Amino acid sequence: MGFQAAVNITEIAGRGRSLVTSQPLRAGQIVLKDSPLILYSASPFIKSSSPEEKPSKGCYCSHCFKATIFRQSENQSFVPCPSCSNSTDWVLFCSPNCQSSASVTSHTPWVCQALSRLRDGFSSSNLQQQLECQVQARFLVAAYNLAVISPANFMILLSLQGSSSSSLKLDDSTVFLHSLISNICPPIIPSSAGFSFSPELTAALLSKDKLNAFGLMEPFAEKKERSVRAYGIYPNASFFNHDCLPNACRFDYLDADGGEMNNTDIIVRVIHDLPQGREICLSYFPVNLCYSDRQKRLKEDYGFTCCCDRCKVEANWKEEVEVEEEDEEDMDEDADEMMDEGENDFPHQYFFLRYMCGRKNCGGTLAPVAPSSSEPSTLMECNVCGKLKSEEEDDDDDDDDGEEGSMDDGDDAFDT
Repeated sequence: MGFQAAVNITEIAGRGRSLVTSQPLRAGQIVLKDSPLILYSASPFIKSSSPEEKPSKGCYCSHCFKATIFRQSENQSFVPCPSCSNSTDWVLFCSPNCQSSASVTSHTPWVCQALSRLRDGFSSSNLQQQLECQVQARFLVAAYNLAVISPANFMILLSLQGSSSSSLKLDDSTVFLHSLISNICPPIIPSSAGFSFSPELTAALLSKDKLNAFGLMEPFAEKKERSVRAYGIYPNASFFNHDCLPNACRFDYLDADGGEMNNTDIIVRVIHDLPQGREICLSYFPVNLCYSDRQKRLKEDYGFTCCCDRCKVEANWKEEVEVEEEDEEDMDEDADEMMDEGENDFPHQYFFLRYMCGRKNCGGTLAPVAPSSSEPSTLMECNVCGKLKSEEEDDDDDDDDGEEGSMDDGDDAFDT
């Protein structure tokens, strides 16, 4: 797993470490297959109504995060964590294999104890409504568990983009989270690891999480807002820089069965042909966001202002040209309005016509499926809803033809 041979890691002035093509790439070509360093649940510590309740639709495995539906008629059962079986916050696994693997990786005895104590601590405090704080606590447990079971992979985590422990100032939230874990269940890190449990290390870890975590999403539904099921930090995918008109997009198949890859792995494919020496970029969020919303998210979440070609054009637009959030329709209508301004005002119209999914409320990006050795692919796949369509097919919002893929995520959840 990792980068394909056609990609190099290069230092670009003003952009840091970047991924650049070492040879021409064809549309749909895979440039990365990546496995997560750590995964952690996006759910806060919220109690179920009753520990006797059977798991319902929407439950997922606490190790692989695959959705599992309890079907009493089929006698389907979950495998609970032996130590968490009496908990009101279900810790369940989809199979004995997942439970066994989790016991030595993602749900070790220390993790089990730490999560149980954190759950009790949040339940008895006035912090129950601070959902972000609870999810950050889950991340820190996963990160410090990695430090114990695999110091080498923990060092890879610390090498990712984000502030180092020596350059960070501790804010109130970081101090609280570190004190919470320190008082409840401090990790026992081997002295040979070369680092120790400290507020500065906690701050550095939170910085890595903020800049590098990918959200693994619930399946797309037209009439329901998608939510994050889990977060994962992928060591190689962190090298992709942002562009508001990306030339690649990521795919994951969280609920897929079988295959050569684990269901939590991600794939990055290029959207169109690329020449040698071109930087490969993802969008950190849906590309149909307006200029002001994109700049706000990039500044708040990543600390930079985007100066890509698209932003340079849209920065000169009048405010009334941008689509107000409360009146925002699907991207096809947005693109039509913007293209009415003329090609000189919106020179990137071809991208939205060809590579935006036209399905209602989707906002995903289309990329060709991986081409064969001799023929280019003519089948496009949406990285949000998973819809498959041929390049010749009209992309109509109300057109439900085409095969549904198993895609569970898109560029809308790069950040935490």
